[in-house]
Order: sequence, then C-alpha cells, then structure tokens
Amino acid sequence: MEGSRPGLGPDVVERAVARLTARVEGQAERIRRGVEQVAARWWPEDGDAEAFVAFCAESFLAEPEALGAAFQKLETLLEQIDGRIHEIRREVMTPIEVDTGEVTSLDRLFADFDLAPHIDDDLFKTKVAFLALLNFPVHTLAERVEQAGGWDRATWARSRLMDRFALRIPAAVAQELNKASLAAEHYISEYNIRLDRLLAENGERLFPEGLALISHWGLRDELASHYVTPDGLARQRTIQRVMERIIRQEIPAAVIGNPALLWNPFTNEVRAAEAGAATPAGAEEREPDTRYAKLLAYFHAARLQDPYAPTAPTFLHRSFERNRQMTADEVEALLVSVLEAPEVKDLGALIRDRVGRPLEPFDIWYPGFKSRGSHSEELLDKTVRERFPTLEAFQAALPATLEALGFTPERARWLAEHIQVDPARGAGHALPAQRREDKTHLRTRVPRGGMSYQGYNVALHELGHNVEEVFSLNGIDHWSLAGIPNNAFTEAMAFTFQHRDLELLGLQEPGGDAEHNEALGTLWNTYEISGVSLVDLRVWQWLYEHPEA
Repeated sequence: MEGSRPGLGPDVVERAVARLTARVEGQAERIRRGVEQVAARWWPEDGDAEAFVAFCAESFLAEPEALGAAFQKLETLLEQIDGRIHEIRREVMTPIEVDTGEVTSLDRLFADFDLAPHIDDDLFKTKVAFLALLNFPVHTLAERVEQAGGWDRATWARSRLMDRFALRIPAAVAQELNKASLAAEHYISEYNIRLDRLLAENGERLFPEGLALISHWGLRDELASHYVTPDGLARQRTIQRVMERIIRQEIPAAVIGNPALLWNPFTNEVRAAEAGAATPAGAEEREPDTRYAKLLAYFHAARLQDPYAPTAPTFLHRSFERNRQMTADEVEALLVSVLEAPEVKDLGALIRDRVGRPLEPFDIWYPGFKSRGSHSEELLDKTVRERFPTLEAFQAALPATLEALGFTPERARWLAEHIQVDPARGAGHALPAQRREDKTHLRTRVPRGGMSYQGYNVALHELGHNVEEVFSLNGIDHWSLAGIPNNAFTEAMAFTFQHRDLELLGLQEPGGDAEHNEALGTLWNTYEISGVSLVDLRVWQWLYEHPEA
C-alpha cells in the first residue's frame, strides 16, 4: 500500500478516509487504498488539504453500477484520445522515419513536438486521473501474480487501465526522455557504413559498389550472409573489425556514410576514394564518444522520472515489472541459465567443426542451421527482386503472403486491410495503431531495382509484429487489454514469420534433419540475444550504482 506524498501528511489522508468511511459502509479497505493512491500523486498545484479531502468525498463511487459506467467511459474516451494523439505523432515523424525525401530543418524541429506527455498531465490537472485512482486499484506485479488466478476479464481490464495512472510524470520531464530517445534513434538511423569503401586486411576492396548498410543490423545480416561466399571469411573479418572500431569509438568520424573516403578498419587508415585526390585534413580523427553520450543522456532523462513513480521508482522497475511483467532478477537468472548451459558449449563445438576453424566472435551470428545457409545471396536477392520490384508490390501481396502463412482467405484479407506499408528511412520497423479505426504501419526498405533478400527477411519479421498488433487491438473485448504482457510475445510472432521466409519464396529445402536443425538454430540465437540482453541489463544496473559517472 502506498503512503501519502510529502506535502499531504498522514493526517490529511486520515481525514479523507474518516469522512468517507462515515458515509460508506463495508468498503473501508477500498476507501483507504483509493485515498492513498490519490495522495501519493497529489501535488501542491492540485489544491490544499481541504481541496483534497473534498475531492475524495465527492468523487468516491460506492455503487457497482456507477463504477462500471465510469470504467466504460474511461476506456472509450481514452482509446479515442490516445489514438488521435498517436496519429498526429506519426504524421509529425513521417519525414524522419519514412523515406519521403530530404529531411528539412523544419522537420527536425517538428520531431521534438509531442502532445502525448501533455495528455496524461492534463488528465491529472482536470482530476480525471484522480477519480480513477480513487476508485480503481493500481496493482503491482506481485499483487497480480498473487491474485490474478481469481480475476475475470473485466477485473483484468480495470487493472490494466490503471497502469495508465500509476505514474504521474510532469510533461517537461517526459519530454526530456522523448528528446533523448529521439536523438538516439536519429543517431542510429543515420549511422550507415559504406562497405563499398572498406579496405580488407590486405588492402583490397571486397564489397560491391553502392553497398551501404546501417549499423548494426545491416552489418550483422551482411556478415551472416557470407558463410557460403568464396571470400566470405575475409569479408566477415572486415565487418567484425568495423564493429569493434564503432563500439570502441575508434572509427574515424569522417568515414561514416561518406562515399568520398576509403577506410581500412584494420589499420584505421583513411584516404580519398578518388585517385589522385588529397585526403582531407583530420580525416582520421575518431568519432567523439557520441554513442555513449546518447546512452548517458537517455539514462539521465530516465532518472528524472524516478521521483514520480511511487510503485516503480527506477527505470529498471518500470522496464521489467511494469512493462514486461517480470522482475529484473527473474530475467537475469533466465539469461545466465542460457549462457551457462552446457548444451551451448557442445553446440559451439559443432559449429566449429562445420566451419572448419576455431570460432571467432562473429560466429555468434552463424546461420548454418537455417536452410538459407545453402543459398547464395545473389540467388536470394534475384528471387526477391523479381517478386517485389516495388513497395506497392509488397503491399498488394500481403493477403497472399498471409494465406501462405496459414491464415484463411477471409482472415488474411482482414489482417491486410489493417496494415499499411511505408518506405522506411532506417532499417525498418512496425508501428502499431492505438485506435481500432486506425491501421498498423509496416516500414521497410525497397531500393531502386527491387527489394533485397535482407529487406524481405526484415519485412517478414515486421509483418509478424503487425499481425500481432492487429489481433491485440482489433480482436479483443476490452481496449485496455490491447497489447501484450511483454515484448517476448510479439517477438515470437515476428520470428515465426521471419523463419518461414524461404518457404514463402519457394526455396525451402525439406529434409529429415530440418526440425533438429531448427532447434539448434533456436538455441544458438537464444544464446546470442541472451548475451546482448545481459550486457544491457548490467549496464543499467551499473549506471544506477554510479549515477554521476
């Protein structure tokens, strides 16, 4: 149970509780919880002690019918409010996230414009949020685990709706986190490496003209594609060296996305790409610690919210217990159990035997358990380009794609009608709707000449997210139950779609070992992502232990 917020002493809470219990019989526990929930989020600008007591006395709903009507109205109106604001934000961000041409200075200014943080602020200022807090409980994860076995759908819907009011973050504070997130996303989305300008360890250029890939997804997928390429090992080692330079912030700043310079990531030498041209002064100066400055800025912006989250007082609490419905300790134990599993060591030995050399760091992305490992990148690209020469072709093929994935024709059409495909500026992503009359958006890259295999593979992954989003919003009984308990659910759908890419292209290679190989591939992928996740978790733990670092 929450205590009162400083400024509203326990005596004020007791006065409000006493006034209500004198009028309403048999609901003392519910009254106390509601009053304390309001008090924990009541700020001086909301009114003095008398205003607080009066509000509680006037706004408590004792009758079940009144409670039901209030919940229904909250759910209906919040769907429209959230949905419309989300659609405005999507439109504002379109020039940044969708390839609509050059991003202007006005576009970048508008990207900092976000009405969403002000909505929750206004819900508190108008005391709508306080009425909800007074009458409906905010549940912690521990309470849900203990009590949920006896809950019906309506109880779950009310509990999920109240997550909305668990935090009271001032708009200015929320805006800081949004700005930090946007700055980090923009930094990553513009971070392209010109592989066609890389020099291998022997000084040769190994990659085709025009190949520029985003870090790190594009680099990772390119690296994984070269296990069946004749000079693949040299390409893989070159890409790994690029990644190392980026992580250590040793990469020369001038080579990022720059076609005018050649770069040898082994020696860090930079020179002009044009024969006879002079290398610009300072071309080898490393990128400042921009990558980690973005992370640190996000951490500091997240910490600003800590005092305003009574039931989730750190970013880790909010990320795990609130957003993922699991404790950080549970997640950490799961990750460690995967990383320490003896089966992983045995699997590593099998991969070593398959590649015929000692394992290297990039082998964490070994794709040989997937049937695509036997197809050349050229064949895969050709097959995809012929089928999807344009973005419109991919959009038009959605019903057929969904049918091929096992949905009935009627369901496939219904899903496709709720999905809009957009040309992504970055690596691609899925953007859900928040109002049932809206559409979910699939952002993917289709360059001139047609979609590449990598683009198709990523697009199928995002399509899996989109399908989950449509079912989770348009196929439920309560809007407040839209969404999923945590990202694992949507990622499961996304990877299921992505896994069937070759089958959809007519390139699936059946065989008796297919299921066995699939299990091995799943374990290796789980091992890879567990390592990344554990690093991420422990970075945040370290940041909280050293907040002034």
